[in-house]
This record gives sequence, structure tokens and C-alpha cells, in this order.
Amino acid sequence: MKLVVLFGTVEGQTRKIVNAVAEQARTMGHGVTMIDTSDKRAEVNLSGADCVILAAPVHERRHPAAFEATLTAVRTALTSRPSLMLSVSLKAAFADGHEEGQDYLTEMKMRTGFEPTQEALIAGAVRPGGYDYYQSQVVRHVAMAGHEVDLEEGVREFTDWTSLARVVAAFLNR
Repeated sequence: MKLVVLFGTVEGQTRKIVNAVAEQARTMGHGVTMIDTSDKRAEVNLSGADCVILAAPVHERRHPAAFEATLTAVRTALTSRPSLMLSVSLKAAFADGHEEGQDYLTEMKMRTGFEPTQEALIAGAVRPGGYDYYQSQVVRHVAMAGHEVDLEEGVREFTDWTSLARVVAAFLNR
């Protein structure tokens, strides 16, 4: 089966996630084509794809503009094949954030007019060394609100790799 992985990334965790997804799919015997929506030169061609896995992070309540624009542009082609949307956010890391994480996905679907066949909320990561003062305050008081996490220890990854692998396997084995 031919799989296209269409993704956007901001800080790099979503790229790490899609690389793991691609490796898993290849191990399962699938052909994989990766398309980064932030690459303005990338040709988004879904012809020949049996299914599509989409992945993008949430920053400031939205998935990247280039990712959403790409979904809007190719939604007819996407709608004609099975798709799995992986929405990557810190809200997905905590049970009390799942409703808000789902809201981000719902808003993306309304903006793009695209409804994936399946979807999953995937916990992302924080990289405090790369944040300015404002960004670190947003992470601490908005994204991580109510959760005591030491942000001084460097990259803190919340992605549940076992759960992600199960979601991907279930989608590819449907």
C-alpha cells in the first residue's frame, strides 16, 4: 500500500513524530512519501496514494497556516481516500486538556472544509531553551496551565510513542 504523510512542523516534535510513523509504515511493508507543507517548493501530489496520514502541531490555538492552506487546496483528493489526522499539542498530554485539544481540531476542520476519516490527539513536547520570555510565559501559563512541569530541564517530551504506534497500526491495518 502507498502511504502519503502530509505534515507541518514548527519546533521539530511533529517531524520526529512523522519520521516514527514513516518508519513504522515501512516496517509494515508500505511505501511512504513524505511531504512537508512548509516547503513552498514541494509538490503535493496524492495520485496513487492509497491513504494519507496528516500531522501538524498546534501553536496559539491553530495548526500552521501553510498546513491548513494545503489541506484546503487538496481536500477533494484527500476526501477520496482514507485519512488519519494527528493533531499534536501540549493539551493532548493531559486528560483535562483533551476537550480543548479537540476544539483546535474542530476549528481546523471548519477552516479547511476537510473532515479526516480518523483523527487522534497526540501529545507534543516543550523546548524551553528556544523560547523567548513571552513564549515561555505562554507555555507555562496557558499551554501547561495547572500542571507543574519543570521547564528548566531542557526538552520535555510528552509524546506517548506506544499509543501513537497503536493508532497508526490500527489505521494502516483497517
